[in-house]
Amino acid sequence: MALQLSFAEASATGPRAENQDAVRLVTPAPALAASKGFLFAIADGVSQCVDGGLAARSTLQALALDYYATPQTWSVAQALDRLLLAQNRWLQANGGGQPLLTTVSALVMRGRRFTLAHVGDCRVYRWHADSLRRISEDHVWDQPGMQHVLKRALGLDQHLVLDFLDGELREGESFVLLSDGVWSTLGDTAIAAILRDQPDLSSAAQTLVNAAHLAGSQDNASALLVRVDAVGEANIGDALIHLQQWPLPPPLKPGQMFEGWQVQGVVAQSQQSLLYRVVDVQGQPWLLKTLPARLADDPQAGQALLSEEWFLKRVAGRHFPEVHTGSQRQHLYYVMREYSGKTLAQFTALPLAQWQDIAERLLRAVGLLHRRQILHRDIKPENLHWGDDGELRLLDFGLAYCPGLSEDAPSTLPGTPSYIAPEAFRGDPPSAQQDLYALGVTLYFLLTGHFPYGEIEAFQRPRFGLPVSASRYRPDLPEWLAQSLERGVAADAQQRFETAEEWLLVLEQGERRSLSVRPRPLLEREPLKVWRTMALLALLGNVVLLTLLFHS
Repeated sequence: MALQLSFAEASATGPRAENQDAVRLVTPAPALAASKGFLFAIADGVSQCVDGGLAARSTLQALALDYYATPQTWSVAQALDRLLLAQNRWLQANGGGQPLLTTVSALVMRGRRFTLAHVGDCRVYRWHADSLRRISEDHVWDQPGMQHVLKRALGLDQHLVLDFLDGELREGESFVLLSDGVWSTLGDTAIAAILRDQPDLSSAAQTLVNAAHLAGSQDNASALLVRVDAVGEANIGDALIHLQQWPLPPPLKPGQMFEGWQVQGVVAQSQQSLLYRVVDVQGQPWLLKTLPARLADDPQAGQALLSEEWFLKRVAGRHFPEVHTGSQRQHLYYVMREYSGKTLAQFTALPLAQWQDIAERLLRAVGLLHRRQILHRDIKPENLHWGDDGELRLLDFGLAYCPGLSEDAPSTLPGTPSYIAPEAFRGDPPSAQQDLYALGVTLYFLLTGHFPYGEIEAFQRPRFGLPVSASRYRPDLPEWLAQSLERGVAADAQQRFETAEEWLLVLEQGERRSLSVRPRPLLEREPLKVWRTMALLALLGNVVLLTLLFHS
């Protein structure tokens, strides 16, 4: 039997001008509910900060969108911890120098168990057999006059510490999530009385909120109630959590059926991955990606593979491969759609109009990645696919990075050397600027067939001076375009474009000026060559004069 729940929510602004509370519940399709569970969350934005409502709403939005895309082998606590750590960094980075703070209590219920992640002063109770028991701690200062001052909250400190609680569900019990605008005014005795008198969840939630304001609460008031109508069965997902990973698929042979897929054969194999071509029941081609047998006992490799799938799910759209989401897996792999076409590694010295079309598409794709807090870290022509359907897609998220979710092994330098930004060689942490540098080198190479600082070999520690202007190899380049490329591949990250959107705007404005602008004079583009040529001509002229004088 599947887990069966009833739930209700209520929220009211009260005497304040804005409701800075947020309540969220997610009840996914049965298959996803069995593997990831049901998510219930409440957040209370801190009114003294720059925008508490934004902090609360964005936190619950991020949880609702991203929790169900986390790898299946992550425990619930691990997924909530990493997502909230990433959100904590986002809040700190987007307050404009002002605090952007919220409390949050997130409850996931799956099968026979629940997991609670909590920080701040919302409260979570268990209500069973007319007994009310608080299961969360108020993270406030225990000093006179400071009982409502938070000592822990999302966005408050760089090092977020969350409370976690895991336990068994009981049939007939209810979980009660309340903002401090309710519990601090009513108290536990009044809350229990309302729950006892109002067995209907919707009536109970609304009564809790209304009673708080009638009792004099000056804060926003919110309540979220969840009742366990039937406890679910332990499922394979729970077992896999304990194992930390699925087993690898066995070696697959052409013609074999595997978990609903017909195998056509191996497409590619490397030290890090194994790629099969498979077709679905409709005969549509897909690619099944898994690990080679030598990595069967490497949990980090399995985690990386499923993180790659999670990144692709998170940025679903026309610029990225589609990930299949319908099958119930029993092994470690994921499936993405196969597209006919070519990678851009097969194109160089592109015509300007085609190059600019590709550049604008790529900038839009990378901009979307960065807005989702994802860094690709391996942008290069080999990972750009030009489909026969006319779409440009960014491939291979095996090195992708999300602050708060990803970790690099010490002394690693992910990427392809010629596309790695100078500051990465110095050991700087991953950043959007490094992606934009790789994007700039990619566009430079597609236009010229050369690298702005020359080709860099593996294990080389290069020195970066001034990049060679792309106009040296393409005299037909408009000056503004050559300058935009020089800025994109600047050795100093501070001199590059701040965002992909900023660079895209420069290209779009330049296009309106037309690509037929006269190139810069040769003296400006290649002064050394011009002066050497003039010196040689002067020398030849002197030789001719001496010869004439000698014969006269």
